[in-house]
Amino acid sequence: MIRAEAIQKSFSDNHVLKGIDFTFEPSKTNLIIGKSGAGKTVLLKILVGLMQPSEGHVWYDDQDLCELSKKELLTLRMQVGMLFQGNALFDSMTVEENIRFPMDMFTKMSEKEKRIRVDYCLEQVSMEGINNKFPSEISGGMQKRVGIARAIVLKPKYLFADEPNSGLDPKTAITIDALLTEITDANNITTIINTHDMNSVMEIGENICLLHEGRLAWQGNKDEVLGNENPILQDFIFASPFLQKLKARALANGGF
Repeated sequence: MIRAEAIQKSFSDNHVLKGIDFTFEPSKTNLIIGKSGAGKTVLLKILVGLMQPSEGHVWYDDQDLCELSKKELLTLRMQVGMLFQGNALFDSMTVEENIRFPMDMFTKMSEKEKRIRVDYCLEQVSMEGINNKFPSEISGGMQKRVGIARAIVLKPKYLFADEPNSGLDPKTAITIDALLTEITDANNITTIINTHDMNSVMEIGENICLLHEGRLAWQGNKDEVLGNENPILQDFIFASPFLQKLKARALANGGF
């Protein structure tokens, strides 16, 4: 479990986060949603330890992230997997080399053990047999899967994903959502996803944190989204003219 407690973050006079309290639950896909500028990315960076809060605490179970020693922080980070928005794959490395990179950095595993683990992670994301290809030789969706394989290679307890569907076509985005859910369930991972993709919200949002102007505006799950009367949530959901028309049509026919 990861818990944000009274998180505040300011950059000079810009008060980005204004006291966020939220619990990210284990074995669930936890979503941070909100419009651009709501503070999603800043909160994600604070949760993963890439940025310090101005005030407040981040708890990993009973450990206060902000109070850990360098050694304790290194131990914790080995339990954290990260899927970056742009995949962050090394162009000069093969798929296998990209996936094994965290093992090379943080473990003393043998070459055989690394190869076995790489093959297993590729199997987990349905990408068997592409070990020797380079990122430029595979599609964006395949690169995203390789990014997921690298994120889980150290068997993390916590998995973070920053806009995992960014730049993907709708069909591929649905596949990535399903894959993240499967990995979360199968490995008992606390997964935290920063997204503005409404399909992700409605399909995999088991625990949702809606930010608005740096504050927690709503929390709930995918089953509580449609029909909820929170005006900020409604404005976020039905931001596009198409969805506004769809909402009006549904209400005219008796509601959702």
